[in-house]
Amino acid sequence: MKLDPENTRSLALAVLAIEAEAIQALATRIDTRFLAACDYILDCRGRVVVTGMGKSGHIGGKLAATLASTGTPAFFVHPGEAGHGDLGMITRDDTVIALSNSGETDELLTILPIIRRLGVPLIAMTGNPESRLAREASVNLDVSVTREACPLGLAPTSSTTAALAMSDALAVAVLDARGFTADDFARSHPGGRLGRRLLIHVGDIMRTGDAMPSIHADALLRDGLVEISRKGLGMVVICDTEGHIEGVFTDGDLRRSLDRGLDIHQLTIGEVMTRNGFTARPGWLAVEALQLMETHRINALPVADEELRLVGALNMHDLLRAGVA
Repeated sequence: MKLDPENTRSLALAVLAIEAEAIQALATRIDTRFLAACDYILDCRGRVVVTGMGKSGHIGGKLAATLASTGTPAFFVHPGEAGHGDLGMITRDDTVIALSNSGETDELLTILPIIRRLGVPLIAMTGNPESRLAREASVNLDVSVTREACPLGLAPTSSTTAALAMSDALAVAVLDARGFTADDFARSHPGGRLGRRLLIHVGDIMRTGDAMPSIHADALLRDGLVEISRKGLGMVVICDTEGHIEGVFTDGDLRRSLDRGLDIHQLTIGEVMTRNGFTARPGWLAVEALQLMETHRINALPVADEELRLVGALNMHDLLRAGVA
């Protein structure tokens, strides 16, 4: 079998166009029914239980995961398993969301009487507003499409895309209504890169104590170079007797000193240090320190308190190890 490049490209573009059209058609359905569905979720005292069969079930699983990660306790129940004991997972404090393109999925209709007996709100998401599931739901969200993107008109394509888009619209609307923040999101994703970027502070990863490269201004430059090498941060911080930062000296400063023909054996480090350099604060997010370093193309930063006393130091490698960079 040989691929026809032009035909394949045309078909792929047609799929994207049809699915984009299906999503665009949903805009007029963000109405009072959509708002009612949001209210049911916000008023839920228990958990949101999402269910669906086949491809609708896959979309439902993603909806449950999105809700759970954005402040709404939620989980997915397979409707086939629900009819064989898993309905016990649903309590009277919960809200159920059921997805079915036809609205006539047997496995869902089988458990409808039990859901109704519990008296919990039922949000349906169907492609047939006249279906039994749509009629018996507390509210139905219409995700019908004029055609599937599959050229045979059989494989769920546009219909699942529409259901996914409506699910995301629902989850994001609820997220916003809850006042869910980036910090809240990070607490739900502590193992992810985004979580690390939003939760790790400079104070969590900075080097302290003897690991800080520091020296007095009257020390010889060559002693400063020894300190740079010993601490391995690519810089040394020049402090007064009370620990206040007076300047920094970096690998770059050393190159510039050598270019000027200065005698590194005779100079004090105070004579060649860079004054009024950049510093970070322990309470900064580590990503803020990263942004400062990237903006000014520096590889290391002293960390100072409010009175500009040296309390720590970090470099790009520390940020990389923490998974922030």
